[in-house]
Amino acid sequence: MTTADAAAQERLPELTPEVDRFLCVVAHPDDIEYGLSAVVAKWTDAGATGSYFLLTSGEAGIDAIPPAEAGPVREQEERASAAVVGVGEVAFAGHPDGNVVYGLDLRRDIVRAIRRHRPQVVMTLTHAERFGNGFPNQADHRAVGLATLDAVADAGNRWIFPELVDEGLEPWHVRYLAVSPTSAPTHFVDVSSTFERAVASLEEHREYLSALPEDYPAPRDLLGGFLRPAGEQVGVEYALMLDVIDRG
Repeated sequence: MTTADAAAQERLPELTPEVDRFLCVVAHPDDIEYGLSAVVAKWTDAGATGSYFLLTSGEAGIDAIPPAEAGPVREQEERASAAVVGVGEVAFAGHPDGNVVYGLDLRRDIVRAIRRHRPQVVMTLTHAERFGNGFPNQADHRAVGLATLDAVADAGNRWIFPELVDEGLEPWHVRYLAVSPTSAPTHFVDVSSTFERAVASLEEHREYLSALPEDYPAPRDLLGGFLRPAGEQVGVEYALMLDVIDRG
């Protein structure tokens, strides 16, 4: 490792929580596979239990397949993808793909999932209007990302959504909220050992990937295109940058 690499690592700490349980909350099948799955594999390899909570089934994501047919296909692809990185529980909330609305119903569904799984870490996608490269963020991502930010706080307050207490779901304090992608990272995770699993996990979305334009990058090229440069910044082979809120 060069002096510059060592200095970069010192400036940006690695996220290495003591985690028994973690929860990924995203809008669509395949959202987790664009980077987060590499972290998922690392933590499940270390013995943590991971769960996925998807607000839609991604049924509007394949132009050539009607939503009623695409939804079940994409759900199955996500389950197969999750299995590659050691996750056995994948739940879908049934919000309409492309029409997810930020509001109390969305927050409540996420709070319910948090209280049920009781994770130390929640991971989600950014709710920024644009990604770091300037490309606009999709509406469902923004709604789910913002609702997850709020739901992490809501989950610890018994007087917000008290009906969930009536369901037997007591308040739960989430220690860390980790958001990806980010143009202002606070932490990184070294995913050099799980990069190949992340590629394999994305490749499970066969029907979805086959519908993309021919010039769309292959999973290995796509993931390598941002995990490798991130790794170079912190002196490892592959890394995922995260914006982490430590809630104490």
